[in-house]
Amino acid sequence: MGRREGELSVVRVPAYFYIHVIDNNTNVARLEKGPQTFVPKNNEQIILDPTKYVTIPPRSYAVIQNPVDRDENGDVKKDEYGAVMLKFADTEIRFEQDRFPLYPGEQLVGEVTDLRVVHKDTALRIQCMMDFKSVAGVQRVAGEEWLFVGPQTYYPRKEEKAVSVIKSLIIERNQAVKIRAIRDLEDANKQKRVAGEEWLIRKVGNYLPGPYEKVLETLTSTVLTDKKALHVRAIGNYTDFTGKERKTGDTWLVTKEDIEAFIPDICEEVVREIAVTTLSSRQYCVIEDPVDANLKNQRGKKILRRGEATFFLHPEESIPKGIQNFIILGEDEGLVLTANEAFTDENNISRKPGDKWMFKGPGEFVPTVETDIKCLNKAVALAETEGVYIRDVKTGRVRSEIGTTYLLKENEEFWEKELPEHVTKLIGIDPVTNRNNRIDVSSDIMRQREAARVVSLEVPQNAACQLYDFRAKKSRVVFGPELVMLQPDEQFTVLSLSGDKPKKPGVIKSLVLLLGPDFCTDVVDVETVDHARLRLNVSYNWNFNMEKARASDEAKEKLFCVPDFIGDMCKTTASRIRGVVATKTFDEFHKDSAKIIRGSVLSFADTEKTRVKDRLEFPNNHLVITSVDIQCVEPVDQRTKDSLMKSVQLAIEITTNSQEAKAKQDALRVEQQAKGELERQRIQDDAEAEKSKQDLLKLQAASAALESCGQAKAEAKSRAEASAIEFQASVEQARLRAEAQSIEADAELERLQKARDAEIDYIKKKNELEIHKQQEESKLEINKFKEMVDAIGPDTIRAMSTAGQDNQVKLLQSLGLTSTLITDGRSPINLLNTAQGFISAGQGSSFSGAQPRIERENN
Repeated sequence: MGRREGELSVVRVPAYFYIHVIDNNTNVARLEKGPQTFVPKNNEQIILDPTKYVTIPPRSYAVIQNPVDRDENGDVKKDEYGAVMLKFADTEIRFEQDRFPLYPGEQLVGEVTDLRVVHKDTALRIQCMMDFKSVAGVQRVAGEEWLFVGPQTYYPRKEEKAVSVIKSLIIERNQAVKIRAIRDLEDANKQKRVAGEEWLIRKVGNYLPGPYEKVLETLTSTVLTDKKALHVRAIGNYTDFTGKERKTGDTWLVTKEDIEAFIPDICEEVVREIAVTTLSSRQYCVIEDPVDANLKNQRGKKILRRGEATFFLHPEESIPKGIQNFIILGEDEGLVLTANEAFTDENNISRKPGDKWMFKGPGEFVPTVETDIKCLNKAVALAETEGVYIRDVKTGRVRSEIGTTYLLKENEEFWEKELPEHVTKLIGIDPVTNRNNRIDVSSDIMRQREAARVVSLEVPQNAACQLYDFRAKKSRVVFGPELVMLQPDEQFTVLSLSGDKPKKPGVIKSLVLLLGPDFCTDVVDVETVDHARLRLNVSYNWNFNMEKARASDEAKEKLFCVPDFIGDMCKTTASRIRGVVATKTFDEFHKDSAKIIRGSVLSFADTEKTRVKDRLEFPNNHLVITSVDIQCVEPVDQRTKDSLMKSVQLAIEITTNSQEAKAKQDALRVEQQAKGELERQRIQDDAEAEKSKQDLLKLQAASAALESCGQAKAEAKSRAEASAIEFQASVEQARLRAEAQSIEADAELERLQKARDAEIDYIKKKNELEIHKQQEESKLEINKFKEMVDAIGPDTIRAMSTAGQDNQVKLLQSLGLTSTLITDGRSPINLLNTAQGFISAGQGSSFSGAQPRIERENN
């Protein structure tokens, strides 16, 4: 802010203020200090308004840019033109001093700043900006770094710069700090380190890293206990804390016995933590690749360790199967064992690789490393109706064990019998209740069957089942009720029977042949001689002739010689029916259809064809048809059906008309009968009405007579009753009046009694209060007299009571009398008795002996 051309101004510069003025003629700027009033000349211009001196308080500093140059005496140097000489591009740090102004060209960088206090356990990282020699005489080179360690105050220099603040690290117990050297250095222990070298600081306390040290991480030790250990691997060649040489890749176990708190060294790494392996007295384990005495792993070897034991696994040791319990075997259990290498067992038996034997219970078993457990066999408890299939693995023979408790041997195994899918689905289905159901053997639903169990089938009552032994090539038939146990080489004979209407082959599948009696129904299409086609629903009752079937084994096998006996029976009977119906006309068949069909199936017993036989037997399988029932007959073609329908409708119409005429006749007859009965009833009702009217008139006359007589009687009776009531009312009134007077007298008496009682009570309480008052007054008088007596005293009272007598005695004594008698003249005195006392006293008695008598006389 300078003065403009032609403008005159006066600048007042206070104390401790300054201005800069430039001489326009010489272009030299100078400093003007206050206090003064400055009037610039025409060739002068103020280039800096009044500015306050720079004040640096204690423990502060200021940075001056382009400071003035001073001589040895501290004076400011000037050039030949009178301008102050400056140190351009240089800085000067000024500390606590008197206030000072800035010369033209000098600049205050920033603000006045407090000196930095470096606290304890901290340091400033100082970097040298230019070569210089410190106050302590240390030569510093540009780029060099060092620490300014507290506690102290840091006074900055222009040759150095505070890069950062470094805080000391607190290394606690069981901790270490990992340090890396940034460049070659000498650490705090005066040990030389090369760039990139790493080491650990384990000393507990504060650690202040040097300027060329980089803190990588703080490591916390792993506390090793009786239940925890470490696997450690060497990542470089070195000597560990136990003094043992370690090579790269070596792994070893570190336990609590080695060191309680482990911190891995620079050339060590923790592979993993290992938990203690504890075996109880009933446990064992197999360790693979165990270590030898030199702690080297023995590849491919195994050792067995039994409890009780506690140990840590060494590196590369493993327990693949884990800790296992002793195998406790009951008396119904056994272990199948195999040898994987040659050895001699505890019973001194030599075992070869591949040998198989069984260890039977009861007892406990611990397998050796040379032994593998093949399986555990348990005895199977079988009921009388249960069994299992067993196969000998050496011979391949299969047998069944039924109804016993059996334990497999070492060379035996359970064998599962393979059954066709449709047989598996049919087992367990009740053939009686499901004989008409269609079992879909092609579906995916299969009955679950326990493996190795003997296949059993319940044959119901009045049924048979055939089994075929493929090895012996013979069959057997079992009649029910029976439980069939299937042998290993046997199979069921599956019956495939026809079903539905009309019959279709292979509809019904069954393992059991029902022996009947039973029935089946079939649809047969026939044609008469006059070409009328009809459809018949025919039902047959059938059974098997069991007397012949049970006669011999060959007879039994005949039951199953016809696979589809239902289909064959229906075909045979249908053929017979068609043959007979083909010789009959429609009308003949329509009239005697049942007889014709029964005769065609069962045949006639005579030549006249009047009596039908009662049965038809098939000799091939002893099947017998006992009866035939025609359920329905209906035509097949439409023409026959229409003609049959017309005839049926005509017959129905004729029957309906006849029934309708009969019904009308019956209704008319019933109507006439009803009318006659109604007329008769009306006449009877009229007669009854006349009779009732006559009775009514009689009753009215009797009622009038009774009314007149009753009225007089009622009036007399009422008057008598009124008089009686009046007299009774008078008596009752008198009685009530007497009761009222009695009540009044009792009330008055009670009132008087209560009044007397109240008065007596009042007088009694009044007397009690009076007595209480007298007693209180007496007490007050007594207390008053007592207090008066106590106040006067007994001596004073006695003196007051005897004062008169004493005066008299003294008066008489003064008169010289020895005895005297004083009376009031009104009371007589017995001198005889009195003289006795006088005489007995004698001449020498004193007057004092007469004092009591005088007192008694006065009293």
